[in-house]
Amino acid sequence: MLITAAVYFCIPQVWKLVSNTPKQTLIRLWLIGIIVAGHWLTFYGSIKLGNSVSITLACLGSASFFTSIFEPLLTKKPFQKQEITSGLIVVLGVALISFSLPETTNPQLSYPWAIGIGIISAALAALFSTLNKKYIQDAHPLSISSIEMLSGGVMLSIVVLIFFPDQATALPSFKPELFDINNLQNGSIDLVWLLLLAVACTNLTFYLATIALNQLSAFTSNLTINLEPVYGIILGILVFQENQELNLKFYLGTLIILCAIFVNIYIQRKKRKDAENNSRAPESLSEGI
Repeated sequence: MLITAAVYFCIPQVWKLVSNTPKQTLIRLWLIGIIVAGHWLTFYGSIKLGNSVSITLACLGSASFFTSIFEPLLTKKPFQKQEITSGLIVVLGVALISFSLPETTNPQLSYPWAIGIGIISAALAALFSTLNKKYIQDAHPLSISSIEMLSGGVMLSIVVLIFFPDQATALPSFKPELFDINNLQNGSIDLVWLLLLAVACTNLTFYLATIALNQLSAFTSNLTINLEPVYGIILGILVFQENQELNLKFYLGTLIILCAIFVNIYIQRKKRKDAENNSRAPESLSEGI
């Protein structure tokens, strides 16, 4: 998150935008940044607890359910039955996934904890997306992204220095001479992976997601988060061979989640087209007269 913030602040426009942002808004963004950090902390914690990318990403599908609750509460909009129903179907898929997981005797692994922390991660993702939607008109997307990344990075740094001072390191490792293509997790080029994660996967995507909130509801925006299981599980199979540990119930649960997502997208698009057609009808009528 600190690397991401540093990249943002290398853009001259960001300094001007941040300095022009009201103090109260900056405080709000700083607090939202802590929620973002909590989301990523629980996200990677869930992966660590279950030793599975697929399990955590499947849990992330429950973000739509939490958004269907948070968005009306925080933005004072009426509850949408269709959104709550879709969210509950997603929760059903997550529950099915939890029953699909085998028992493990490894003391370092805990599937129930992995699922629980993964669901907390989804709730935090829904919360910060909804809050960003609420305050999107108060600041430029670049200001929002840069302040939240800086806030989260500072908060995590303080946590590490207080609770894990012996493990704290100023810079990730970079020892290309030890790089092994057959073992990408040996830590030899962690700096390269973190730069890629920061610039390509966070700077660009977080900024674009914030811009999208100008046009989309927080619920619709979080549906894109729910699509992460699609490519995440595919990558988990290709990179980590996780298909050897997952069974039919897991994929059925994932299918339920994806069906809920795509059906909701279809309904949203249909509603939007109907609304556009209804708005054009009076114009056509007046032209006929």
